Amino acid sequence: MIILQAALAFLVAIGPLVIFHELGHYWVARLCGVKVLRFSIGMGRIVWSRRFGPDQTEWAISALPIGGYVKMLDARDPSTGPVAAADEAREFTRQSVWKRIAIVAAGPLANFVLAIVVMALLFMHGKQEPGTRLRAMAPATAVYQAGVRGGDSIVGVNGRAVQSWAEMRWEIVRAAIDRRAAELDVRGAEGATYRAVIPAQKVAGLNVDGDVMGALGMQMWRPRPRVDEVLPGGPAARAGVQAGDVIVSIDGKAVADFEDFTGAVQPAAGRTLQLTVLRKGRELVLPVTPERDPRSGGAVVRLLVAQTPEMVRVQEGPIQAVAKGAQRTWETSTMTLKMIGKMVVGQVSLKNVSGPLTIADAARQTARSGLETFLEFIAFVSVSLGVMNLLPIPVLDGGHLLYYSLEVLTGRPVSARIGEIAQRAGVGLLFMLMALAVFNDLVRLL
Repeated sequence: MIILQAALAFLVAIGPLVIFHELGHYWVARLCGVKVLRFSIGMGRIVWSRRFGPDQTEWAISALPIGGYVKMLDARDPSTGPVAAADEAREFTRQSVWKRIAIVAAGPLANFVLAIVVMALLFMHGKQEPGTRLRAMAPATAVYQAGVRGGDSIVGVNGRAVQSWAEMRWEIVRAAIDRRAAELDVRGAEGATYRAVIPAQKVAGLNVDGDVMGALGMQMWRPRPRVDEVLPGGPAARAGVQAGDVIVSIDGKAVADFEDFTGAVQPAAGRTLQLTVLRKGRELVLPVTPERDPRSGGAVVRLLVAQTPEMVRVQEGPIQAVAKGAQRTWETSTMTLKMIGKMVVGQVSLKNVSGPLTIADAARQTARSGLETFLEFIAFVSVSLGVMNLLPIPVLDGGHLLYYSLEVLTGRPVSARIGEIAQRAGVGLLFMLMALAVFNDLVRLL
């Protein structure tokens, strides 16, 4: 069932991105006067096709649901046959180098445009997100040593204002990739603001794919635990705990949030705890004896506790949303390139290379989290698809752009022999990258 959900989420996420990418090539090719013979979703054998338009372009669905392609009239392609005299002016290689550059670049650019639009719509719609207020942290953590204390809120990172936990994490990840310090603008619990700096050596060592915030000692602040439901027949019910009670302390020790509550209860199986609760403005002390949970081995008191973090609404106007969407797309692109560069020079492990299995699992999880989260994931993957296609690998769009750039500089196209050798090398490199990605996927899953 999980595999089916992952496969479906993968197709729903990747399918539109591939279509939009290929439509970029198609639209610009038509604008440049190039004849398009086929627009295919998927690769390999064609399983369905129809012809439309003045050029009778073949719109097809192919057997392998990976990628797609736009087939243009090209004298180098033996499958197109001899070019008719009436179509010579519309043949791809007869176009100026600048038109060819525009046609090839249009696919990745379409992915960037799509990401900007999706992000702008999300910013305009707005959503509730966890705020930047921090719970109490251990003295040994990097954020505590920087001078931040529990109850304080982060309002800026490295000169950029942040409103939500996601924005704060984004800026710290950027600092980690750039291997620089994280300068935090902090609003204290009393309202005063101050500056705290987490040193570059602490930030640079973070695993950007892991729990970045937890590694620095930063955890979301949560209000005191409030009882949502008391399960009948359990220790809490026998002690007289009621729904709506706010847990204040256990054995005289203050309970700040749900983690403090579970930390006090779990090791106390069979021992009576003095539970202080706030009920309708009055504090009551209730003796509760946790019982051992046979499944986990820990202790339980059989009640459900609310643990929702402090939430803020993040929303932008239309102009600001588009600007923020473009900025986030640019920053995601540069971060992706920096990560690739660090892998090449050995600063980042090749274990970070992810393949289709990881993407499918991420698509499944984000789809289960709601439409907004799924759309954010699609926007991120769209940027990644655009960046990966611009890499100077011969079989990708970036490889063709490299050829045409050399043609602009030298005044003549790359020779067919060199192009053929480069194509073979590119196919081999892509095969190795895909094998590495699938291997990493399997290691993560197993």
